[in-house]
Amino acid sequence: MRIATRRSALAKAQAYQFGLLLAQRSDFELVALATSGDVAQDVPVDQVDVKGMFVDTIRQAVLDGDCDLAVHSYKDLPTERAPGLTIGAVPQREDPRDILISRDGHALSTLPATATVGTSSQRRRLQLLRARPSLQVLGIRGNLDTRLRKVADGEFDAVVVAYAGLRRLYSPPEAMGLGPLGLPLKAAPLEPGECLSAAAQGALAVECRSDDDDALARLRSVNHQPTARTVTAERAFLERFGGGCLAAVGALCTVTAAGGLELAGMVGDPGRRRVVRGSDVAGYGQATELGQRLADELRRMLDG
Repeated sequence: MRIATRRSALAKAQAYQFGLLLAQRSDFELVALATSGDVAQDVPVDQVDVKGMFVDTIRQAVLDGDCDLAVHSYKDLPTERAPGLTIGAVPQREDPRDILISRDGHALSTLPATATVGTSSQRRRLQLLRARPSLQVLGIRGNLDTRLRKVADGEFDAVVVAYAGLRRLYSPPEAMGLGPLGLPLKAAPLEPGECLSAAAQGALAVECRSDDDDALARLRSVNHQPTARTVTAERAFLERFGGGCLAAVGALCTVTAAGGLELAGMVGDPGRRRVVRGSDVAGYGQATELGQRLADELRRMLDG
């Protein structure tokens, strides 16, 4: 099977790891493609409409029949489905947390008062400033290697990235100064109470053509139902706020010991630097309703 992926090292690594999972049932070949988001590396994320910019070319390759599957970071997918495509599998999720990378191994609470922290995510920026108002949170672009090198070179005191990306590229990320890069950096995970992750962070979504019965049958065997269910709640929450990467929205759903769902959510107003958080619970089969209900509650709180 031909698997379409972005051309970044991280995208190729996670697509390859999924291919190994699929290889028990089918041979695979990676096809690396440039997306609009890869081409526009010099444009700050918060200044462009990013809906679909990291998946457009990949999706089109599957629709055109040039590839059989597309492997995406689920958080990059717009909440609107693409006509002719369907999500055939959601593999088991990686660690969904964000992680703070610095030269000195700082936790968020121990960073110097005016430390420079790199992130282009409004979600991260608002939560960091809520916890540490004196920090200088600055925009940063580039792939994961580029961001890490900017910390190692002293351009930033720290950056915040997705823990899942580090684990997929440099597992374990704590070894040898973040793996094969050999950089003198240390990693400190941010707990959900400090910085709630993006909806579907750490999860992959594998798309195929809606009428490709062979691909759908193969993908069913590698679908992880608990991940698919919890991510459904998170994305239902996100969709209430318009979806896309520009929204200052975080969500993390877990399966409770009793077998239900618990969803934590946050939404922020960058203009007012205001953040509201909340949580709710529901039955296992009520993921969409749970996400929508919590989103509506937090919207009322934010507007109040």
